[in-house]
Amino acid sequence: ALLGHRVAVRSVPGRGSVFSIEVALAGEEAATLPVRPAMPAVPDAHQRAGAILVVEDDPDARELLVQVLKGDGHQVWAAADVPSALELVAKEGIRPDLVLADYNMPKDMNGLQFAARLRAQQKRPVPVAILTGDISSATLRDIAQQHCVQLNKPVKLTELTAVIQRMLAAAATPPQPAATARASSAAGRVGVVYVVEDDAQVRAGMRNLLEAHGRPVEDFPTGEAFLAAYRPGREECLLIDAYLPGMSGFDLLRRLDEAGHRLPSIMITGSSDVPMAVRAMKAGAVDFIEKPVGAPGLIASIDRALEQARDLGKLTAWRDTAARQVAGLTARQRQIMQMVLAGHPSKNIAADLGLSQRTVENHRAAIMKKTGVTSLPALARLALAAAPGESE
Repeated sequence: ALLGHRVAVRSVPGRGSVFSIEVALAGEEAATLPVRPAMPAVPDAHQRAGAILVVEDDPDARELLVQVLKGDGHQVWAAADVPSALELVAKEGIRPDLVLADYNMPKDMNGLQFAARLRAQQKRPVPVAILTGDISSATLRDIAQQHCVQLNKPVKLTELTAVIQRMLAAAATPPQPAATARASSAAGRVGVVYVVEDDAQVRAGMRNLLEAHGRPVEDFPTGEAFLAAYRPGREECLLIDAYLPGMSGFDLLRRLDEAGHRLPSIMITGSSDVPMAVRAMKAGAVDFIEKPVGAPGLIASIDRALEQARDLGKLTAWRDTAARQVAGLTARQRQIMQMVLAGHPSKNIAADLGLSQRTVENHRAAIMKKTGVTSLPALARLALAAAPGESE
């Protein structure tokens, strides 16, 4: 997806799956591939330029980051490991505005440990972005708890540039006292995010992640605790675990709906079960996210939920767009889509409809292509937006 290649999969139940990636011959692509200038370019007038320290043990990745950052007008230093980076900082007297560090580093010290050492050495909260291919819950929690921003490898240049600009802008803005942040939230300028999660470490990690992105947060271990404290009237969004002790996430959504609270809610779960996604959105959730939760996707989902709650016209436009996309499907494709969202595997759908399994798989691929979605939970969101009043 990052490089624009076509990916396909062929799967035979009980035997296995074959994945293929189509790569054009070098001669066909050489004339069309864009080449980024290696020499530093004049930075965009609207972009901030900063002093950035890159700590990356892979020489090719390190050189690419240095070229890209210099091309964007930044002052850049680079090191291959943590000891070299600490020595460089001490020797050159560097005070970086931002650090980009790989998570897994040689010489028994990772990027997070470097962040802690550098911050202690310079006696200030140096902004740090951690680049990692590890998406385990433990790693994401550790990154969030250290108040670092996480970037998934391989990182897209547009995403990297956006994160750098956001972090540099945040570093240049004096921190807002908590009381002032809450007052701003109450005034409707910043939406407060409620986190309802029974795992204390995950809850703390999500709070740190959201606060690092400038979001005021209130967190609760149970649905009962949230309901006891909840007072409607602010611009707000709810992040809720599906399975909570006592009152479940689904029960909490029903209670809010029965009380007439139109609180935009996002359900989070460790399962990618599509019927669960459908159930969550029919219970009132506007989105459904799987753990481990990545910062870019979570922030985008929160922004989308708040925007639709703030502007009913945008919600109506989204529903109209979804309805048009679903209307573009054939009757057979709509029938298969409903069966897929109900959790039926292709083999069962084929038997019920008297079709071959290959035909069902072809219809599923066509459904995803026509609707423009890339996952079944996203398809569920689209289908429910197209027909919000449909009963289960």
